[in-house]
Amino acid sequence: MVAKTTVAALALVAALAAVTAVQAKEKAVQATETSVQAKETLTPSLLLARAQAIQNWLVETRRTLHKLPEPGFQEFKTHSAIRHFLESHNIPYKFPYGKTGIVAFIGEGKPVVGLRTDMDGLPIHEPEGGPGGAGGFKSENEGWMHACGHDAHMTMALGAAKLLKAAKDAGELPPGTVNIVFQPAEEGGAGGDVMIQEGAVDDTDAIFGMHVMPHLPSDTVHSRAGTIMAGALSFRVVVQGRGGHAAMPHLNVDPVVAAAGLMSALQTVVSRETSPLGSGVLSITMLRAGDAYNVIPDEVMFGGTIRGLTHDHLMFMKRRIEEMAPAVAAGYGCNATVDWRLDEQPYYPPTVNDESMAAFALKTAAKLFGPEASQIAEPLMTGEDFAFFCRKIPCALSFLGIRNETAGAVHALHSPKFTLDESVLYKGVAMHVTTAVDFLRAFAVEEGQKALGEGKPAALAAGGEGVTAADEEEYEEPRDL
Repeated sequence: MVAKTTVAALALVAALAAVTAVQAKEKAVQATETSVQAKETLTPSLLLARAQAIQNWLVETRRTLHKLPEPGFQEFKTHSAIRHFLESHNIPYKFPYGKTGIVAFIGEGKPVVGLRTDMDGLPIHEPEGGPGGAGGFKSENEGWMHACGHDAHMTMALGAAKLLKAAKDAGELPPGTVNIVFQPAEEGGAGGDVMIQEGAVDDTDAIFGMHVMPHLPSDTVHSRAGTIMAGALSFRVVVQGRGGHAAMPHLNVDPVVAAAGLMSALQTVVSRETSPLGSGVLSITMLRAGDAYNVIPDEVMFGGTIRGLTHDHLMFMKRRIEEMAPAVAAGYGCNATVDWRLDEQPYYPPTVNDESMAAFALKTAAKLFGPEASQIAEPLMTGEDFAFFCRKIPCALSFLGIRNETAGAVHALHSPKFTLDESVLYKGVAMHVTTAVDFLRAFAVEEGQKALGEGKPAALAAGGEGVTAADEEEYEEPRDL
């Protein structure tokens, strides 16, 4: 009887254990489903609504940053403001890259997607009657202005960081890491190349960038596979002759006439030596000679830029300038030298979007704003150092339209009258966040690797060559963002 009771008890225990195991498995499945459902709540419409909810904060942040335009590699106040924001939101980051660059990290593990913004201003005087002056947020750095939208780019990246961190803390963010790259010295300093050489994106699988464009209608997003922006080089030519009295030109060797002949001859490089189906630009934008009306100078200097949609096209124009300058000058009895100014303004290669990443960006825009707002971009002959990221990893640069006559947003980039249609700020944030979330879902991998910087002190100084004591003195008291 005891034996039978023992057997029955053991059978009951086994049955209960089996039930418990089944219940535990069901709970695990339910937990997984709940987690998946939580992640699935991050739909484009929800992310757009969340971005719109912080629009007032975005406007104030952009106006604060607009007051702080700084030269490339010297964005110290901007750097401090960004670090203050990241620390106040408990977002880990690493610095410095390129002296003032920062990379922030949200999430952990693979895949890793990058969102890049530029930081520097332009040496342009902002007029008192401009939008900044009228709105009370004029540049506080005399002679410098955010006239290329970098203040808006940083604002949209910070807004994206704000929403992505909130999603991570709520358990909504898919597995993986979003790296937000704050890049110095886009305006001619090749800060992107410096950051890459210092390892800023070594662990990044793909990267996305965005640029506001005043020639494109507000509420539209434009991108394309392949080349979207041209490569660029600047040049300086010095023509040397022998100066003297303007009344006795036969006793001199006139470099003014030689320079005029050379400038005319160089225009044939594009019009007569390259295919009319190709895209190239050779513009002479500066000319300096003598200072007196009755003196032929010893030398003339002129300079300009060349642009091409392919590296080979650009190198062809470069070679022809180097060949023509001394040859044409010699025909006038002069000498000519060409300086490519690489120490002052490095070569920017063409920006070439990855086909799949460009399609990904356009699909994101269509999901957020409708198919009519997602458009194929026409390539531009302007240069952009996002090109360096594109040579390193798959990339997509998109244009965010800001042309709005009602808002006065009709003036060109790099103009002292440049005006931003601030109503698009939350849409740029939505593009960044949705692109990042969808990328993490689409390229999910099984991997336990943690992203760089995760779990380390927010003020961790690593990467690049380190901050010197002299550099730290430049990081002024941060602005609240």
